[in-house]
Amino acid sequence: MTRSCTTSKQIVYLALLGNVLVAATKIVAALLTGSAAMMSEAIHSLVDTANEGLLLFGYRMAVRRPDSLHPLGYGRELYFWSFIVALLLFGLGAGVSIYQGIQHILVPSQIDHPYVSYIVLACAFLFEGMSWLAALRKLHATRGELGYWQAIHHSKDPPTFMVLFEDSAALVGIMIAALGIFLSQFLALPEIDGIASVMIGLVLATVASILAYECKSLLIGEPASPWLVAAAIDLAKKEPGVVSANGALTVHLSPDQILLALSVEFGDDLRAPQIERCVEGIENSIRAAYPQIVTLFVKPQTPETFERWRKIRYGAIEA
Repeated sequence: MTRSCTTSKQIVYLALLGNVLVAATKIVAALLTGSAAMMSEAIHSLVDTANEGLLLFGYRMAVRRPDSLHPLGYGRELYFWSFIVALLLFGLGAGVSIYQGIQHILVPSQIDHPYVSYIVLACAFLFEGMSWLAALRKLHATRGELGYWQAIHHSKDPPTFMVLFEDSAALVGIMIAALGIFLSQFLALPEIDGIASVMIGLVLATVASILAYECKSLLIGEPASPWLVAAAIDLAKKEPGVVSANGALTVHLSPDQILLALSVEFGDDLRAPQIERCVEGIENSIRAAYPQIVTLFVKPQTPETFERWRKIRYGAIEA
């Protein structure tokens, strides 16, 4: 596993540790105070803890070697479990928080020992903030010249931006919970605590929807970066016997596993054994330069045939 994925796992481990501590304190506070907003926060932290566990499980499953049943490997396990995490955040985190809030609005009750909630929320904000900063630094280090939202959209490593989004939702939720508890006490309107719980649920639902959309795109299959495709084509062109490298089809199998299919035109004077050696040379040079390309196919084609295939594939002309 590359350094990038190792760093991402460390961020997930940090988030897991923080969420375990936060969830335990929030549960105690929710039981002591009877606050619906605090209970929503506790549920949120429990869901986040389970989510980090699933992401780590996804990492473990994704690095398994290919076999006869899965010849391209198990890299997309990470994308699958990331998608499940988004669904859990929506179904459990958002759904239960909204339900809890509605119940508290319909049957309001006073909050006991509100100072306990403030202490717990302050500690939770500190723990979540540390995890959020680590995820933000990771994204900043890998985004290059892209903006933050562009970097998230182009990222092939969902756990990094998922931790960032989850922690962002957690920080917003903590502020909403604190404000809801304060206003329900100050205005003597316990219903406000329930409204805060509903608002926390809506925040979680919004974040979960964004994460599900991004993970779905990766699960279906996204191409490699244009610069990597161009570099691979340039390496193929330099191989003796290659007349032209026409283009490539790529797809990410995981953050550090890429499938590459090259369209290459060979010299007309080459015989089958010479073409085989040429293909082997292309494979060796590309894999040496870019080890993340784990599966490589070379298809002999003229530029005209490749262009026609490309237009047919993308609907430019009729077959």
